[in-house]
Parts: sequence; structure tokens; C-alpha cells
Amino acid sequence: MAQSMRDEPGTQREFETIFILRPDTNQDGIQLVNTRVKGVIEQLGGRVLKLDNWGKRKLAYEVKKQLKGIYLYWQYLGSTGVVEEIERNLRMLDQVIRYYTVKVDENVDPNAKPAAIDDETFNKAASTVPDEEELATGAAQLPRFEEDDIPDLDDDFLPTLDNDLPIK
Repeated sequence: MAQSMRDEPGTQREFETIFILRPDTNQDGIQLVNTRVKGVIEQLGGRVLKLDNWGKRKLAYEVKKQLKGIYLYWQYLGSTGVVEEIERNLRMLDQVIRYYTVKVDENVDPNAKPAAIDDETFNKAASTVPDEEELATGAAQLPRFEEDDIPDLDDDFLPTLDNDLPIK
């Protein structure tokens, strides 16, 4: 593991990377990209702190002929060269249309930052969800509730208006 002369011994840098995948990327495609990025981070001695799938969203402007994209957020620790290697790998993947990395902190003690990612979180980040436009128009298939699932509300539960209260 290479260490910069600026870094204190035994510390790493904290980074955040957001990358956008093509909107038609399926669950296996997302899993492939996530596995590649996680492998690069771990191979270079880093550690994933957080991984989130922000879902399919409308882009501010057209990127590689796409108007929407699947946003993935990564927070991780790493040393010199980890960002360059991640971005080199992202450039080679056809599913990735844009990426951006920010250095959040340096000289971070890796033991002081707990990793909030396990296999379940990692697999959940690959799930595809309807985008906000589909949810707003009702085109997405939301879970349906049966009449038995909705609790009955008694008349006692409903608030009543008491006209005897003084007005201030």
C-alpha cells in the first residue's frame, strides 16, 4: 500500500464518489459495477464505509445521450492512488456515464471509522427501483394493500371540536 509523504503513518484518506449508470442497467449490471469498485478499494488496502443506491433520477442535462441515470453513492477510506484506480475502472465500464470524487478528509484513523456495510447492504444497493417520475405519474407498480391490512378507526379515535373552549 503506497502512502503519501503528506499522510501521517497509519492513517488513510476519506473519499466520496458518486457515479451515474445508464438508466436501463439491470440489477446484474449494477452488481457488476459495485463488485468491481469494492474489489479495487479492498485490493489497495482501503475500506468501504457506506454504499447507497439513490435510484433512477432525471439528469440536469443530457449525458452520453441519456436523460436519466441510476445514482450510486460510495464513501470509503483509501490511500494514494485508490481514486485514480477506481476512476480508471469506471471509465472502462459501458454502464457508467459519469462519476465524481471528492476528498472528504485526510489523516483519518481507519479504526475510528466504523464500516456500515455488510453483504445485505451491498446486495440491496444493486436493486433497481422506479424513478421519481414513474412514482409521480403512478406508472410504477407500488405495493397494494388489501382492505384487511388497513386498521379500523373507531369514532372515539377521531378528534372532536369542542366549542366550549375559550378563544384567546
